[in-house]
Amino acid sequence: MLRIIASRGATYALCYNAARLQLAVQHVSTQGKFIRFGALAERQNSGAISMNVLLVGSGGREHALAWKLAQSPLLHKLLIAPGNPGTAQIGQNVPVSADAADLLIHVASQEHVELVVIGPEAPLAAGLADRFAAVGIPVFGPSAAAARIESSKIFAKQIMDQAGIPCAMAHSFGEVTAAVRFARASGQPWVVKADGLAAGKGVVVANSVEETIAAIEKLMATSAGRQIVLEQRLTGEEVSVLALCDGETLLPLPPARDHKRLLDGDAGPNTGGMGAYAPSDLDNETFGMIVDDLMRPVVRTLAAAGTPFRGALYAGVMLTEQGPYILEFNARFGDPETQVILPLLDGDLLAALLACAEGRLNPDLLAWGDRAAACVVLAAANYPEAPRRGDVISGLETAVEFENVLVFHAGTDWIDGAAVTAGGRVLCVTGLGPNRKTALARAYEAVELLSFEGMQYRHDIGQL
Repeated sequence: MLRIIASRGATYALCYNAARLQLAVQHVSTQGKFIRFGALAERQNSGAISMNVLLVGSGGREHALAWKLAQSPLLHKLLIAPGNPGTAQIGQNVPVSADAADLLIHVASQEHVELVVIGPEAPLAAGLADRFAAVGIPVFGPSAAAARIESSKIFAKQIMDQAGIPCAMAHSFGEVTAAVRFARASGQPWVVKADGLAAGKGVVVANSVEETIAAIEKLMATSAGRQIVLEQRLTGEEVSVLALCDGETLLPLPPARDHKRLLDGDAGPNTGGMGAYAPSDLDNETFGMIVDDLMRPVVRTLAAAGTPFRGALYAGVMLTEQGPYILEFNARFGDPETQVILPLLDGDLLAALLACAEGRLNPDLLAWGDRAAACVVLAAANYPEAPRRGDVISGLETAVEFENVLVFHAGTDWIDGAAVTAGGRVLCVTGLGPNRKTALARAYEAVELLSFEGMQYRHDIGQL
């Protein structure tokens, strides 16, 4: 079957095959080149046009992004693929997974999407942004080549060295015996990192040589850890700094603090994040150093290599006695940092993301004032090793009615009329207030109303 769909001067020939969907794209304008759907800045700024947006992802970060994008006067229709029960209350969920590139392109073409926003790291690493760019649809999210700043710890270290930014000393290995031999000979513990993507669980901060060796053996038995990095341990306070980037210009967002350990007192295993707050206790001078001396050089280095970074650049930073050092870069919005950063922003997030995609970012598009946000993650039983699914969630209807509280769905499903757990991190409860103390109090007050069997959460978010 052949269907012809015309959209803003481009004609798409969609060829369907019973085995799999294939998309052939042919532009039939007299110029013989694609007309960029989003290159309509003048009309958008005048309010003469509204946009259809496709948001890719299904977690708490995507629920927060959907919530903020829905506030834009530019937005006409918001599609979320695949979304979750929370995003379904804001836009239209589309049952297409984030790794189904052909189907996502089909949806975007059929729905006349003018901007795609990619949330998770895995589709970015797989080149989803490149696929949309190839058919002329503006996309917020870096190319696969630029996303290697997150998808390969070894590549990231090479970029940091080229950029000349302060970071921890590191050694890479592709064979277990060599890594173990090095660890034994060093006589000291190391931070062990899988080279590839590991959903926030590919880092072990060892406290001894024995723990280092155990981490090496564990991570190198995984697909993400076929190669590993042994990194010097740094001491100090961690902070997350995110910035929107159009390949050259940076628009920094409020600095945040993430709590990655599962248990109170920063005990237990690393997770994808058990809570966060923003803004963090970061003075203006240090904040400026992180943006100017750590982030901008990496953006310049990637651009010089022909792989400009367009998306959300996340810098994980350790504040040492010698100054700020980079721990890692991520190629997308952090989770759960997004859930505390976006509620603090003044301005049109959709306009800013579109400007990034089109290479015309203005740092004045977004701002933030003297407010605070704090979130507490509610995790499933047996998280992070083997999270249990299907436990009924109670109290949602009451919690979402709390003033100055936002409840973002991260790993939920709707079965037989009831909300149930469907992932490791289930809900992210965000409190808002004039200061962190008030924001935390509101978040924890709402948390007390929520329950499901085996629910885990930290009681000390924002107190360390």
